[in-house]
Amino acid sequence: MKIALYPGSFDPITMGHLDIIERSAKIFDKVVIAILVNPRKEPMFSSEKRKEMIEKCIVHLNNVEVVVSSELTINVAKKYGADILIRGIRAVADYEYELQQATTNMALDSSIETLFMVSRPEYSFLSSSVVKELGRYHCDLTKILPGAIIDEVENKFR
Repeated sequence: MKIALYPGSFDPITMGHLDIIERSAKIFDKVVIAILVNPRKEPMFSSEKRKEMIEKCIVHLNNVEVVVSSELTINVAKKYGADILIRGIRAVADYEYELQQATTNMALDSSIETLFMVSRPEYSFLSSSVVKELGRYHCDLTKILPGAIIDEVENKFR
């Protein structure tokens, strides 16, 4: 069984994240979405709320589960039996950062590979930070957030 881990903060999950998840679910037997707790970041949503929101967005995907962890990515991958790490790439700047992360993970455990998935053009600008910025100004979020969580995110900005 091929298991992939898609780690991130997902604060909140975007249409770009969901696209990567859906594409990964077609390729792998199982995809584990790992919400990684970063003590250096102040999240907009709690990790449990992010987990709940992601689960609402993936009800149509039978081979995807969501977990929360404060461990190193490579240790989370081992814990869930994943031998592939999924990373989305939007632009060259992402690649430089992700390459550093991938080589660090490779140094920690060379048996776990990193797969870069290129964002669809319509999501190439999209990040959770963009969602937060647009949300602060009460912009329309319908094209950048999954429908299942729009109300929750918009309510956070009211």
